[in-house]
Amino acid sequence: MSHILVTGGAGYIGSHVVKLLLEKGYKVSVLDSLINGHIEVVPEEVNFYQIDLADKEGLDAIFEKNTFDAVMHFAAFIEAGISMNEPGKFFTNNCSNGINLLEVMMKYDVSKLIFSSTAALYGDPIQTPIKENHPLQPVNHYGTTKLIFEKILSMYKETYNLKYIALRYFNAAGADQGAEIGEDHDPETHLIPLVLQTALGKRDDIKIFGTDYDTEDGTCVRDYIHVSDLAEAHLLALENLLEGGQSDQFNLGNGKGFSVREVIEAAKKVTGKDIKVVEAGRREGDPAILIADSTKIKNKLGWDPKFTSIEDIIKTAWEFHMKHPDGFKKLSSATFFELLSTPTRAGN
Repeated sequence: MSHILVTGGAGYIGSHVVKLLLEKGYKVSVLDSLINGHIEVVPEEVNFYQIDLADKEGLDAIFEKNTFDAVMHFAAFIEAGISMNEPGKFFTNNCSNGINLLEVMMKYDVSKLIFSSTAALYGDPIQTPIKENHPLQPVNHYGTTKLIFEKILSMYKETYNLKYIALRYFNAAGADQGAEIGEDHDPETHLIPLVLQTALGKRDDIKIFGTDYDTEDGTCVRDYIHVSDLAEAHLLALENLLEGGQSDQFNLGNGKGFSVREVIEAAKKVTGKDIKVVEAGRREGDPAILIADSTKIKNKLGWDPKFTSIEDIIKTAWEFHMKHPDGFKKLSSATFFELLSTPTRAGN
């Protein structure tokens, strides 16, 4: 039974991957600072370590205690807009702290890594859908940090024979079947949860940032991919490396885009609610269109996404938000530390 370390495993995408790994019989350890993650989504049967990747000594202790067969790396700051105002925060966490992880992996001979990358690497596309060989010219600092780390991975591949797969996706959305885990960020910056919070009456309105883009309705177009389809792609990438596969990069997307207005209209249909819209100016660093061509991963790894309709994706997110209208329950300090004190939660 392979033992997989998932960094950022208490976060949105990481928690869905952890759930799938457990279903497939893997032994799983989760590392998360809980700055943005939620301990409530970490299953009891995994070893949990609350640690920041900046803590080199803590990382060393975890790797000394365990024998990992591979690492799946989700621990990063992801808000493109915030990255434009706080670049240092993003470069420290997404690049420097990532190097800390790679260094301890090399020290303990852990040579396989699945990296959560982004289609933001491509910047303003010169052609759509975007293939993996598209020029890498990010227009925001978040995308730049991911590009830098992909280059770092390539260097470690050449120097230390690291095997890695970088998965480039843009808009993860939706929630797991059963609506027990889903998207809950603070602050929330993603369109679909913001729209659904408005439908629930948690927000007065939903803002459209920019209505003058060179698109059919003037609003940004994005390729939305269901989080469960993302998790499946990560599992296929992991299995590929464990079976001796080589380093590679793959796009993940549905191959079609939906504008901001189309997403709002789909949410109105799914929820049956009237959603107030307020038009605002453009945000810095937002490309007009991002649609991924995922032919490569479909052909090489056999990935077959199940959720291709924006309404179907929103339906699963709506079920989660109705079940958790205020997000995950905020634990009291006593309950939080009680959870951490149990052997499986503490990783003992």
